[in-house]
Amino acid sequence: MKQLSYITQIVIHVFIGIIIYLYEPFSRVYFIAILGLCSYNIFNAPSKKRHLYVLISCAYIVGSEIFLRMTGGNLLYEASKYFIILFLLIGIILGDGIGKRSVIYIIYLLVLIPGIVVAANTLGYETNVRTAIAFNLSGPICLGVAAIYCYERNVTIQSIQKILLAMILPIITTTVYLFLYNPSIKDVLSGTQSNFEASGGFGPNQVSTILGLGVFLLAGRLFLQSKTLFLKILNIFILILMAYRAIITFSRGGVVVSAVIILFFVAIFYFKSSSGTRNRILFSSLIFGVGVLLTWYVSSLNTGGLIDKRYNNEDALGREKSDVTTGRGVLIANELNEFFENPFLGVGVGKLKELRFEKEGIKAASHNEMSRIVGEHGIFGVIAFLILLLMPLLLRFRNKKNIYFYSFYLFWFLTINHSSMRIAAPAFIYGLCLLNVHYDKPPLHRKQIIK
Repeated sequence: MKQLSYITQIVIHVFIGIIIYLYEPFSRVYFIAILGLCSYNIFNAPSKKRHLYVLISCAYIVGSEIFLRMTGGNLLYEASKYFIILFLLIGIILGDGIGKRSVIYIIYLLVLIPGIVVAANTLGYETNVRTAIAFNLSGPICLGVAAIYCYERNVTIQSIQKILLAMILPIITTTVYLFLYNPSIKDVLSGTQSNFEASGGFGPNQVSTILGLGVFLLAGRLFLQSKTLFLKILNIFILILMAYRAIITFSRGGVVVSAVIILFFVAIFYFKSSSGTRNRILFSSLIFGVGVLLTWYVSSLNTGGLIDKRYNNEDALGREKSDVTTGRGVLIANELNEFFENPFLGVGVGKLKELRFEKEGIKAASHNEMSRIVGEHGIFGVIAFLILLLMPLLLRFRNKKNIYFYSFYLFWFLTINHSSMRIAAPAFIYGLCLLNVHYDKPPLHRKQIIK
């Protein structure tokens, strides 16, 4: 089948957003269509290209996860993570295999087991043990399987771009839906707290995270693939719309993470480029900078300056808030304290919430994967986290070709520290930073010898 052009794919996904807004039950059809098309492509792909179709399918599911959740398209809340795990396992079984060195991530998965055993014996009778364990471990397991599949797998930079495009397209659909769901932020402003109405009636933190990821991916296309002025203008236009919707969720995490990883990406790209390429990077940076300033100006104007106060850690009256973490710092400290009290096996998967309610009478989550994993898994959680933290860096010493490496790695690390692993994005993006990226060698031009 002939591949659709970039613009055609964008138009299709714009219409998907419009159609599902007008008739939301179509979201279920969209979900089933995604699974059907992805399964067909994986099973019918040539063996040498199956890994690419597996990763493209997983990337598309990552990009569509939040949209499907907010429109009720997912059959199960964690369905996206389950199907990513399934597609990766199918790829392994059908012959893609895994590298010998990826065994370290099998160890990572194994050290999570004691926490499950503890949870089975400590979770309260009113808690559904299976649901609690599945909810808390679907993300870490998804990450482990993605890491096993991706570790030192050879891909070309062109393949990386196809994988990332598959992630961008459904995020464009999400952006279209948000504009239709809430055309004017002024109608739903109530202060400087995270805004559910501006987030499609869904969790602002998760929406901000996926939109921030989309902004980064579009910035990557702007710098690497926008060869013409038209493509530069198109990508910066979509980027501005996406960034605007991310900002007005009033959830800072996804926006701040996006800014950090874009800066790392541009800096690395600039210093690794030739002088001629650097000039193009500076031109693209100028366009990008103007777009960012315009986006912030419009956001500030439409929110009556409330967004400025949000990022200055102020309330609607301009008073500085006492805690920039909005209470999460205390929750993280409590989780770490549980680790010190139960250092060997931890309190068990999902038990932290129960303990917090028993001791303080509140149901709240820190959304910090680092404190959660050590609090619930004890010393085994420390081992698991150290594997995740150090293995990509050790791999980087051997292979420094992946231009996206630090941005992917930082996206994972920063996201799990403000949004935990509630969505599949940090798990899958972590896997992508383990890929072994190859670049096409320029053809050699030899002068013909005339005899």
